[in-house]
Amino acid sequence: MSRLQHATRQLDNIFKHASLRAVVSTADRTSLLSAVESADNVSRLSEIDCRSLHGRIILVKDNICTTQLPTTAASGILKNFTSPYDATVVKLLQDAGALIAGKTNMDEFGMGSHNIHSYHGPTTMGRIGVEERSAGGSSGGSAVAVATDQCWTALGTDTGGSVRLPAAYTGTFGFKPSYGLLSRWGVIAYANSLDTVGILGNDVDSIEATFDILNVYDSKDPTSLNLSTRSRLSPRKISSSSLRIGIPLDYNISTLSSTVREAWKHSLQRLQERGHSLHTVRLPATQHALSAYYVLAPAEASSNLARYDGVRYGSRAKGVDGTPESVLYAKTRGEGFGSEVQRRILLGAFSLSAQAIDNYFIQAQQVRRLVQQDFNRVFQTPNVLVDGSTHSENEGVDVLLCPTAPTLAPQLSEVENQDPIQAYMNDVFTVPASLAGLPAISVPVDIAEKDRQPKLKAEDVRENAGMQIIGQYGDDKLVLDVARELTEATRS
Repeated sequence: MSRLQHATRQLDNIFKHASLRAVVSTADRTSLLSAVESADNVSRLSEIDCRSLHGRIILVKDNICTTQLPTTAASGILKNFTSPYDATVVKLLQDAGALIAGKTNMDEFGMGSHNIHSYHGPTTMGRIGVEERSAGGSSGGSAVAVATDQCWTALGTDTGGSVRLPAAYTGTFGFKPSYGLLSRWGVIAYANSLDTVGILGNDVDSIEATFDILNVYDSKDPTSLNLSTRSRLSPRKISSSSLRIGIPLDYNISTLSSTVREAWKHSLQRLQERGHSLHTVRLPATQHALSAYYVLAPAEASSNLARYDGVRYGSRAKGVDGTPESVLYAKTRGEGFGSEVQRRILLGAFSLSAQAIDNYFIQAQQVRRLVQQDFNRVFQTPNVLVDGSTHSENEGVDVLLCPTAPTLAPQLSEVENQDPIQAYMNDVFTVPASLAGLPAISVPVDIAEKDRQPKLKAEDVRENAGMQIIGQYGDDKLVLDVARELTEATRS
């Protein structure tokens, strides 16, 4: 099938699946197809690599700035905003010949686990024979767009699991690179020390092709990994020898569903059958990682979102804003921000207050350091960012394999009125890698027939559980290789 045929089908699917609310704004269809047709002609003449992004349809999360499409971050306070510049990742894609076809739905400012906190309405992942399911958040729009073939790949952002969790819920691949490899310039910030641009796709090859284009130094981004440090990274790939696969025992929690646990065991067994060895490891700080994350991320968010006051950034509320008893922008922020964003701003402001900073923010930073040390201790290779990082050349593991989420995608009706703390628990397996800045990918693994839901079994619908592969900092290529290996092992 030509790229023009692929693009035509994907653009048709954007309109066909509009009820899912995965895409919130689109570029001109005629112009897109004309550009794809030109790319098709060029590819026939020059035999462009099939992995090339030339003429590929790509969707971008709505918190990544674009000049041709609105950038709202799914928030009412930015409902009328169009960026005067393109984010670096957008420009790199366009320079590679990719076509930005639209912006995807998300939880407001990236805050949520089910993509229900959006100014545009919730994104849903319909399933045959059952109620509508959660698409996961906050990059749920990108995940659903990939799952329903509305694009070749889609960009999301991952702060504490916002690419990997939706991937697990929708049966797609979701990759969070090592922190600092992909530019954040032009990405609306949630938590600067955690935010990472991620990639969602239906296979590892398309994700890797997109990653290769975006994995460059950006002088405009102060968190971009500089050239001298990049030169110290030695990308590893699967060699002829077997890998040492780590099984983190601390991830085998009581709330892990039996279906996901069985899929985890099955994945490990299939990798072992392919000649890789399995080794149990302990990551004791993991049990505190989620608590630390929900102190640090809201703290950074409360600072970042202070600029949206209707004076510097954002739309002002109609009428008089502010009274003698309140600040100038009280009404604007009260109307512009949704409930979840307001909740996290308050949490963050409290943890940074003079009376709480020592007991909350500082201790959370200490826990973050312990989480990083735990990972450095179990991996075979050292972390190039940490001088003298502890590891064992003989006993360490190459990668870790664990579930992405403790359960399968819950029903949307369950999560819409869910207690916020319960929603935060969905990130329990994804947050540790984010705190440590490590590369991680969620891989869909088929659920055994005996564990499938009766309604889905009757409709012959495949169910997946997300399995997460985590590597040492800079081992992004190895993580992608193991994802490819796991996919082959579980489907053979």
